Amino acid sequence: GAWSPIAYLLAGLGVLTIVLSFAEVASRFRDAGGPYLYAREAFGPFVGFEAGWLTFWIRVTAVAANLNVFVEYGSELVPAMGTPWGRVGTMTAVLALVTAINLRGVRQATWTVDVFTVAKLLPLVLLILLGLGQLKPEVLASQAVAHPDWTQAVLLLMFAYGGFEAPLIPAGEAKDPRRDTAFALLTALAIIASVYTLVQWVVVGLVPQVATVKAPLAAAFRVLIGPFGVTLASLTAMVSIYGYTTGTVLQSPRVLLAMAERGELPRIWSRIHPLHRTPDVAILTYSALVLALAVYGSFTWNATLSAIVRLLTYGLTCVALLVFRRQRPGEEPGFRLAAGGPISLLGASFCLWLLLTRTLSQAWVLGGLVLAGAALFLLEQRRRKAAGA
Repeated sequence: GAWSPIAYLLAGLGVLTIVLSFAEVASRFRDAGGPYLYAREAFGPFVGFEAGWLTFWIRVTAVAANLNVFVEYGSELVPAMGTPWGRVGTMTAVLALVTAINLRGVRQATWTVDVFTVAKLLPLVLLILLGLGQLKPEVLASQAVAHPDWTQAVLLLMFAYGGFEAPLIPAGEAKDPRRDTAFALLTALAIIASVYTLVQWVVVGLVPQVATVKAPLAAAFRVLIGPFGVTLASLTAMVSIYGYTTGTVLQSPRVLLAMAERGELPRIWSRIHPLHRTPDVAILTYSALVLALAVYGSFTWNATLSAIVRLLTYGLTCVALLVFRRQRPGEEPGFRLAAGGPISLLGASFCLWLLLTRTLSQAWVLGGLVLAGAALFLLEQRRRKAAGA
């Protein structure tokens, strides 16, 4: 309801404790892997494998969820995209283009992400600038919610804020990750939290009973600039999701690469293309799984799974900070967090609180993925022993 912008701020503060922990932990490494690498170094191969396994599925389900949103907004402009075959065709075309770009190299993919990041932010800034002066008290009053569910709101916002860890996965291909990671993470969170909160404030102040509206951004733009606003909002959403998909297909297959290079997954996923120097098999595998889940599941199904699973990997990294400080007292990270112990405990507690408030119907998928990962790890270990014998 009208208090929803506060939920963005509360969730942002919770995520800040996690991001600060990530900032110091990530500044200790130059290799690829992200949360998988941190958990492996802090807690050993099995926990590291589980972190990598879960991180991989977080990214798969997140892109699958967003592709469903891409189709929803696209169907506002081209209704045929909303038909069953149109939906599958649209998702396939988007992923095929994104995969081709990523197969050609990191430079092409990052350039594409940068361009689309600017393209998606400009309309949102326009919405904020035009809308802040036109907020209506009577519209805000129409947003009343009889029984606000703050815990569920914060969980959903974990999906919105999540993904900051993805650029850490291909860190080995960055110029100086130990120096640059903390600045990038904290700057990104500050910008994102500000944009999220202001956009939400504008929407609930312009669109009456916004909870019943299918495309709130389009409705807000319609209030401000008329029918053209619907087209602008739909294009903005599609541009945003396309840029996000490009970045994720760049980053996430590197989890498979890192795990395969350490012998925890079949070596085929460590293959590097001889010309473009990209992990082509890992990229193609990732894209195929994304397409399968996007077609199979809805936005809600994929987003809920992604949000719940990421809480465990975030909590592990927060605890890993305490382990590294104890095990490596003489190591000087690129970024040292003041009061790092208390802040990392706050981040871990925040994740644990959200996990413990989940219902069994929401949490069982996390348990299933953890058990499946354990089985895969044990089978791979047994196969390696047999091969060695």
